[in-house]
Amino acid sequence: MRLVIARCSVDYVGRLTAHLPMATRLILIKADGSVSIHADDRAFKPLNWMNPPCKLKEDGDTWTVTHGKTGERLILTVEEVVHDFSHELGVDPGLRKDGVEAHLQELLADNIGTLGQGWSLVRREYPTAIGPVDILCRDEAGATVAVEIKRRGEIDGVEQLTRYLELLNRDPLLAPVRGIFAAQEIKPQARVLAGDRGISCVTLDYEALRGIVREDTLF
Repeated sequence: MRLVIARCSVDYVGRLTAHLPMATRLILIKADGSVSIHADDRAFKPLNWMNPPCKLKEDGDTWTVTHGKTGERLILTVEEVVHDFSHELGVDPGLRKDGVEAHLQELLADNIGTLGQGWSLVRREYPTAIGPVDILCRDEAGATVAVEIKRRGEIDGVEQLTRYLELLNRDPLLAPVRGIFAAQEIKPQARVLAGDRGISCVTLDYEALRGIVREDTLF
């Protein structure tokens, strides 16, 4: 990862145009090729970004990030570099699930037919360069499906699955890969974002997967 603090302006050129005026910002350049520009607020959300595959070219004070497929560009005009630091982070072991999430993953993998008749499991914890996908499976037509499981489904979980799908769809042996965001509870904002990304949402009943029938469902 490369971390740059610089006074710069940013112009996005693509389906739309956007401009960030000159200011001091944080630029993150990750090993997966992604580039994102951050302010010192707005929590984790970048001001602008480019997902891989993309390429950064530095030509003096002009840094151009070009997407390898769409040709969209981020053009950074750098007035001053305050800090420029690179460090190899190595392979990340991935997010450790809490007990419920881990058990949901195990139960759903053992009962993959819950998602649809004729579905089959490929693998739990399918490895990618940015961490393991909870479940990789195939639907009744043999198409590949990636499933991300959360106890509570929020926007960051949808973003995580989106990044996995971008990587998986580069593999010709798997593509096309679609996604399912599965959780015991899914926030409305997460559903909207998932729908916009073409990701299906599934609400999981933990007790039903465990084979438990509650008293209030007996009558």
